[in-house]
Amino acid sequence: MPANFRVSPLHAALLLTLALPATGHAQTASSSDDNSSATSQSDTGKAKTLSSVHVTGSIVGNDYETDTSTVGAKVPTSLRDIPQTVVVVNRDLLDAQGATSLQDALRNVPGITIGGAEGGQIGNNINLRGFTARTDIYLDGFRDPGQYYRDVFDLDAIEVLKGPSSMLFGRGSTGGVINQVTKEPELKSFGEVTATVGTDDRYRTTADFNQQLSSTSAARLNVYGQDMHSTRDVQKNQDFGIAPSVRFGIGTPTQITLSALIQRNHDMPDYGLPPVNGHPADVSYKNWYGLTDDRTNQNVNEFNARLEHAFSDTFKLRTQLMYSQYDTNARETAANSVVTNTGVTLNKTLGNPTNLPLQDLYVQLASHDRVIHDTILDSQTDLTTQFDTGSLQHTLITGVELARETYNNQGYTRNGLPLLSLLNPVQEATPSNVTTTIGNYAQSVAKTAAIYANDTIRFNDQWMLVAGLRRDEFDAHISNTVSLPAYAQQTVYFTSVRGGLIYQPSEQQSYYVSYGTSFDPSLEQLTLTNGTQDLQPEKNRSYEIGGKWNLMDDVLAVNAALYNLEQTNARTQTSSGEYTLDGTIRVRGAELGVVGHLTKSWQIFSGYSYMDGRIVKALDGTQGNVPANTPRNTFTTWTTYTFAEHWEAGGGPTYMSQRYAANTDKVSVGGYTRWDATLAYHQPSYDIRLNVLNLANKRYFDALIQSDGGRSVPGIGRTEMVTFTYKF
Repeated sequence: MPANFRVSPLHAALLLTLALPATGHAQTASSSDDNSSATSQSDTGKAKTLSSVHVTGSIVGNDYETDTSTVGAKVPTSLRDIPQTVVVVNRDLLDAQGATSLQDALRNVPGITIGGAEGGQIGNNINLRGFTARTDIYLDGFRDPGQYYRDVFDLDAIEVLKGPSSMLFGRGSTGGVINQVTKEPELKSFGEVTATVGTDDRYRTTADFNQQLSSTSAARLNVYGQDMHSTRDVQKNQDFGIAPSVRFGIGTPTQITLSALIQRNHDMPDYGLPPVNGHPADVSYKNWYGLTDDRTNQNVNEFNARLEHAFSDTFKLRTQLMYSQYDTNARETAANSVVTNTGVTLNKTLGNPTNLPLQDLYVQLASHDRVIHDTILDSQTDLTTQFDTGSLQHTLITGVELARETYNNQGYTRNGLPLLSLLNPVQEATPSNVTTTIGNYAQSVAKTAAIYANDTIRFNDQWMLVAGLRRDEFDAHISNTVSLPAYAQQTVYFTSVRGGLIYQPSEQQSYYVSYGTSFDPSLEQLTLTNGTQDLQPEKNRSYEIGGKWNLMDDVLAVNAALYNLEQTNARTQTSSGEYTLDGTIRVRGAELGVVGHLTKSWQIFSGYSYMDGRIVKALDGTQGNVPANTPRNTFTTWTTYTFAEHWEAGGGPTYMSQRYAANTDKVSVGGYTRWDATLAYHQPSYDIRLNVLNLANKRYFDALIQSDGGRSVPGIGRTEMVTFTYKF
């Protein structure tokens, strides 16, 4: 047991809650053979399929392995037929870990780091294989561009496709894409209600109700609400959401699905710690540099309609329409500069070097206030056709995508914000003498029109070829009232390609080589740095070679890959302040993943990523540096073991090596290993689970924010949560 582990009254109460079912288990250990037989029949009904093998004999129905994904080919496809690295984090894994947010879920995916958007920290900002993926987050295959905090209450899985993928998804996807797969109505009636209580005043409840309406239709409703505080001072999130859906024609040639996501967030922003001498300030991890009336209020409204029609077994149509709007009202304060007790401002671009003791340093607060309104209307229509040309078998997907996006951002600046002690910041609301000035108002509109085709050609039982082509027209414009440029417009035409050769000598083995491209226009995120409006898009390409194996009678899946990812004409700033496309950024790496059952009762979800990132060419002084937030090594393992029929125990480490907060490599954050653990008791009608996050109370930094020299947000301290789930 770690030396700094102390048993508080709440710790004891949580452990006692888990111990209570053990008494009942001991009393029923000598149940009759009839009861044992009844349990066995119940267990058989709960058995899940792992490829071609059924795992039975335990009341615990968790299964971390998923052998298909929609993210690699627009339609459900076996992972072994996708010539890229794909990681699927499914519902069972989320529940076992007590994960509540997209950020929690993505800790299972090596090669992903958490970052902050340039100039601010709103929503989920993610780096994938060394490149930002902020606009590469999708919901059921649709771009989900809003800057909001994503919950997992209505998700079945999170799919991560690694490598440039503009052929499938359009602009962006430099390092890959992240697709959220929502729960769908099923032809059976069931329900589930959960309640979670945890240390540091963490409270959460969710509900999932599914109702069969007829022999071909069903409705489903997912809801959640939470009041989540943190081991960080002042931090809290108060959120709720509802996700209704209905399906008609299930199991018939024509299916219609209607769904929505309505979410409201009232959260406290966290910009972390400023750097001192090139590292996060060596102060208490609980220190919080903001004002107590800060907030990030968000309204999310997403609506989705999908029509699927099978003309025959070999000719299918799918057309989808999504409309989303996102409103953000942010009043956020952060440490902008570090100032000495004599009034000297340190050089934040160099990591605030100083010989002074911390008690002689202060932080000057600055505001990041804005009101943002985003919308997107996106339609996709796909035709899937299967046909033969001689001995060749084709699965051809052709489609059209049309989308319109808007982005409005009104900025505000608060003047006269206070100085706070770096060592002991006070917790106070905005002082009465602070004034507010209206800042820049940015308005952007973007239109996308694209056609695409992807053909999977099977030569024989061993060889397959995947080849795809997409042509995009991306037309966008932006206007500013204060910032430059006052107006800018871009029309970009780009052809994205994708190719992969797959060799499958047996049903248990699959080997591939692949190539893919993507493009990043200057207005990709509907924001623009002045001086880049006349530049062509950045271009990205990736080569990957890998293998996928199903071992131990198909209950254990292993994948491995080597890749080379390059941005060949990265935007770079010259000494005169102009921007050119003379930069090159390269990430070479390796991936390894293991998921499935080691034995009938023991399963694992594990991954390792090696990334050798380098700014090969740049004109801004960063040439030769490591790209921001790109650790050399990341590793994660989650493993659980079921015993005594009703019990489950497990956990595992998450490791990340040293990272830099910005491309200047002046502020670095050390590596860390965080351990999590779980203990659960399962019954057919209820579960009780204890999760302990950061078991050893490790001090580490989670998210990195590039602005103001590089800020570092501390990770959560040791947190215990007990979740009770009632199923009916």
